[in-house]
Amino acid sequence: MEILYTIINSAPGVPDWAFIVLCFASFFTSVVSAAFGLGGGAMMVAIMASLVPPIAVIPVHAVVQVSSNFTRALMMWKHIKFTWMIPFVIGTIIGALIGGQIVFAIPKHLLQGIIGIFVIYTLWGPAVKAIKSSFITFVGVGAFASFATMFVGGTGPLIAPFIKASTTERQMTVATHGAFMSWQHGIKIITFGLLGFAFGPYIILMVAMILFGIFGTWSGKTILNWMPEHIFKRAFNTVLALLAIRLLYEALKGYFF
Repeated sequence: MEILYTIINSAPGVPDWAFIVLCFASFFTSVVSAAFGLGGGAMMVAIMASLVPPIAVIPVHAVVQVSSNFTRALMMWKHIKFTWMIPFVIGTIIGALIGGQIVFAIPKHLLQGIIGIFVIYTLWGPAVKAIKSSFITFVGVGAFASFATMFVGGTGPLIAPFIKASTTERQMTVATHGAFMSWQHGIKIITFGLLGFAFGPYIILMVAMILFGIFGTWSGKTILNWMPEHIFKRAFNTVLALLAIRLLYEALKGYFF
């Protein structure tokens, strides 16, 4: 019992009850990401923002999410579309390098608003398929998403429309999105490490959340395989719209209040 108490009180600034909430949140958000292709990361960063010290939210979130996304990609690796992965990784490195230099200089709500407006546009404006998938397109997507994720954490909704437009069925969409986000969060972890963030004090919390997240990913994959294609498409767009609305709300709140 004493060991358990030590474990759940190990993370600086995170109460024991919050430690437990974060573990179950990791499970639930991983279920959402694996079943619908996105949404879990944005939910997770919103929950963490209320329970984890501000300086640790984005770096710790990156570690938990790289595990969740990589697990999803690994479980569904046969469905990953690798065509645009290299340009995306190149863009991700560029964006992280630029974002790392000015990570405290740009208002978070400004980027939240930009991403929210873009996602709304992709849902109800001209189809993203009109934007031809190309090397330059995915370098640009990777760069901007990686730049933005240094400030807002969950940029899966920004990448999702491009992944959806370049894939043909739900397993391919979910697996490819997981693989791309694994690169983005992995490079972000390296960048925060170089900037001097100390991950050590949060290692037990991160391991616990990762373990709960792996089980959640497996559960979500089961739901995805059971789900009909037309229901997946409807659920995917609904989750994307809700995330965009939340981003716009946070942007307006940050601007006016």
